[in-house]
Amino acid sequence: MTMTDLLAASDISTAINACKAKDSFSLKTFFATVGLSKKSPPEIEKVFKMLDQDKSGFIEQDELQLFLQKFSKGARALTAAETKAFLMAGDMDGDGKIGLCSVLYVLL
Repeated sequence: MTMTDLLAASDISTAINACKAKDSFSLKTFFATVGLSKKSPPEIEKVFKMLDQDKSGFIEQDELQLFLQKFSKGARALTAAETKAFLMAGDMDGDGKIGLCSVLYVLL
């Protein structure tokens, strides 16, 4: 399964283009533009599992840096500042990881 099986390729392209410049990534804007905000919890879980590269059940800092590349192979890596802001937005318990429940909370 790929991201385009769950999300429209045109929405992915628009979301990636909106954050081409360094330090331009906005979590809520990206999720809305790519269409994740409109997805059901089971659909969001499928995307989460694709982002969880090591299959730990969490998305950690190193996986966040490559977040955009999971949506589009040619996309840039997130900057350190963007990665930190993303982690802070989704790390509800301060353990340095983002779980599925945190993603659902941010989106729903």
